[in-house]
Amino acid sequence: MPDVHRPHVVVIGAGFGGTRVVRALRDADVRITLVDRHNFHTFQPLLYQVATAGLDVGDVTFPVRTLLRRHRSASFVMGTVTAVDLAAQTVTVDHGLTLAYDFLVVAAGSVSHSFGVPGVDEHALALKDVDDAVLLRNRLIGDLERASRGVLRGEPRPELGIVVVGGGPTGVETAGGMRELLDKVLAKDYPELALEHLPITVVEAGSRLLAAFDTRSSHSAAEALRGRGIDVRLDAGVDHVEEHSVHLRDGSKLDAGLVVWAAGVAASPLAAAVGTELQRGRLRVEANLSLPGHPNVFAVGDIAAVPGADGAPLPQVAQPAIQAGRHVAGEIVAAIAGRPGTPFRYHDKGSMATIGRNQAVVEFPNGMRFHGWIGWVLWLGLHILYLMGFRNRASTLVNWSWNYLTYDRGARVLARTIADRPD
Repeated sequence: MPDVHRPHVVVIGAGFGGTRVVRALRDADVRITLVDRHNFHTFQPLLYQVATAGLDVGDVTFPVRTLLRRHRSASFVMGTVTAVDLAAQTVTVDHGLTLAYDFLVVAAGSVSHSFGVPGVDEHALALKDVDDAVLLRNRLIGDLERASRGVLRGEPRPELGIVVVGGGPTGVETAGGMRELLDKVLAKDYPELALEHLPITVVEAGSRLLAAFDTRSSHSAAEALRGRGIDVRLDAGVDHVEEHSVHLRDGSKLDAGLVVWAAGVAASPLAAAVGTELQRGRLRVEANLSLPGHPNVFAVGDIAAVPGADGAPLPQVAQPAIQAGRHVAGEIVAAIAGRPGTPFRYHDKGSMATIGRNQAVVEFPNGMRFHGWIGWVLWLGLHILYLMGFRNRASTLVNWSWNYLTYDRGARVLARTIADRPD
C-alpha cells in the first residue's frame, strides 16, 4: 500500500519532459503517479527511422513500468486525462479514475497540426507517434505491393510519388530516409517499378529549409537533398491536399501517391482543458515553470510556452523538455522543504538534422558547425546516447551498422492493419 503521508506527484505524459521529472525524483520522499495513454516512452526524433524501415518499433520505445522499477513509491496509469480540476487538485482519467495530487506536472506534449489546410486530415499522413510511423511505412509498402500486382495484370503503373510537406528536421530527415529506402532497398525488391526514379518532393512555405538553423546549414541541407534527386520547393505554401495530389498556392499541382505532413505541431488539447492562460495555444508559465496562481502545478515540454532568451516560446523539441523536467523536479523538492522557487534557465545544446547516409548538419551554441560525414557521425552518436535503455541503444547500433554495411533494412514487413487499402 502506498504511504498516503508522502506528497503525491501526478505527472501527465511519458514523453521527454514527464519521464525526466520522474527520473529526477527517484530518490525524493514522494509518491509518483505517471499517466499516459501508452505504456511506453517514445524517442520521437527517430520515428522517421521506423517509418522508413531503418528501425523497429521496439528500438525507439521503452516500457514505462521498467522506468518506474527503481523508484521508492511510483505507479503507472495507462489512460487519457479527460479533466483537470485545479481547485479540487484532482485529475480525472478515462474510465472514471480520479487522482488527487499535491503536485501536478502537465507534460502531455503536442499533436500534429494541419493549420486548417483542406484535405490534410483526410489525405496526408502525420509522423508524431509510433502508430503514425507504422502507418506510414505500411502505406508505402502496401502501395508498392498493389502497384506490383497491377503491373503483372498489365495495368499502367500508378502515381507513386512522395510529397513531404514541411522543411524542418522531421521533413528533411523523412525525405532523405525515403530516398535511401527506395533507391538502396526497395528498388531491389520491386525491380518492375523502377523506384530509383520515383519523385520525392519537399515543400516548404518559408524561404529556406531548417529555419531554426544557420543559413549555411540550411543551404547545405537543401543541396544535399537535391544531390540525392529530391526536389526542394521553397516559398511554396500548400493550398489544399487531394487523394493523389498536393495543390500549391501558386496554382501548381504535385502528383503523389503518398503525402507526409511534417509542417508543424500544436500543443495537446489538454492545454485548453486545464483552464489557465494560454500563449499561442500552449500553457503560459511563470519563471519557475509553475502555472500562474497555482504554485504546485507545473508545465513542461511541448505543451508549455516557456520563454527563451528572446522572449519567444522555446521550440517544441526534446532538449527544452528534458531540461524543464529536471528543473521542475528540483522545484517540487524545494517546495516540500519550504525553500523558494528559482527561475528556469534553458541552456541551448545545439541543433542537428540528418539527410541520410554520410550527410547531416550539426550546430553547437559556440558557433561550431559540422556538415557532411562528420556531422552524420555526431548525429549518430548523440542519438544513441539519448536513447533510453541499454537494449535500445545496442539494438539501434546493430541495426544501423547492418544497414550501413549491407544497404539493407529488415523492418519492412507489411503487417495487416487498418491502413490496408483495397485495390
